[in-house]
Amino acid sequence: MADVTHRVLALLAVLQTGRFFGGDELAVRLEVSARTLRRDVDRLRAYGYPVETRPGPGGYYRLAAGTTMPPLLLEDDEAIATLLGLAVLASSGGAQEGSLDEAAARAYGKVDQYLPRRLRPRAAALRAGLETERTPAPHTSAETMSVLADAIQHTHVVTFDYTSPSGTVTSRRAEPHRQIHHLLRWYLLAWDTGRQDWRVFRIDRIADLRDTGRAFPPRPLPADTALAYLRQGLHRDRRRVVLTIEAPLTTVADAFRHQDAALTALTPTRTRAVLHLDSWPWLLLHLASLSTDFTIEEPAAFRAACHQFAHRLSRA
Repeated sequence: MADVTHRVLALLAVLQTGRFFGGDELAVRLEVSARTLRRDVDRLRAYGYPVETRPGPGGYYRLAAGTTMPPLLLEDDEAIATLLGLAVLASSGGAQEGSLDEAAARAYGKVDQYLPRRLRPRAAALRAGLETERTPAPHTSAETMSVLADAIQHTHVVTFDYTSPSGTVTSRRAEPHRQIHHLLRWYLLAWDTGRQDWRVFRIDRIADLRDTGRAFPPRPLPADTALAYLRQGLHRDRRRVVLTIEAPLTTVADAFRHQDAALTALTPTRTRAVLHLDSWPWLLLHLASLSTDFTIEEPAAFRAACHQFAHRLSRA
């Protein structure tokens, strides 16, 4: 009986990812026979979980949206990660009503009911001994992100008012494709039908959002990922800087924690860093905090400017 319970919970955990799974894929993943898989699916249905099935070639298993997560499904480390994730999200923002951080703060106090009973004292201890510093971030509406998620899922055109950095408000009609989180900001990648081009919008600057219900054909993304396209735009007017730093990757990551830096460990004590910057003085400020040797591989102009600054320091 214990083996059956463990097997069914493992199946439920896989299905709750929201993906479509072929029968063969599920059987291999769970290390069971096709017959056992069918029996376990029937058990889940008997417990009240609506598992959707499509037989034949191209068939699949899928757990219908909106089902309730049973307490036993959260493993110990998953429960702790959930609590900490909510705490971190709750600490970033302005705590305005309806914002993501405010919703996370409320959920943080309710998640105990989804935990196994043995973990509830640990959750209480975690809360009692945890402090998080509030990090200022734009107010982002949970409702706005929810509407955008539905529109992306169903490929529906949306309309909204958008406020530019200068304060100009324009009406937009767009085909939403991805929501992106980057450096405490939420963005929407969408095809702007009025401008007939891809655009990235800050979600906190979107107002009066409406799902038109009109479907659009999906388009291939303008880059390998939505995040890659966002970075292209953010770095358009910046200089690419490549460094070799004689320090472990974790040490370099801590020095550049507020900067969009691509880090690669060359050795356990040497790191390659690729950044996009407006000016070299910012770079020196953070490199100085590392107290270690480094080489500016590119661009040559940054390297020359740093040489000149070194001479100034020497004379001083």
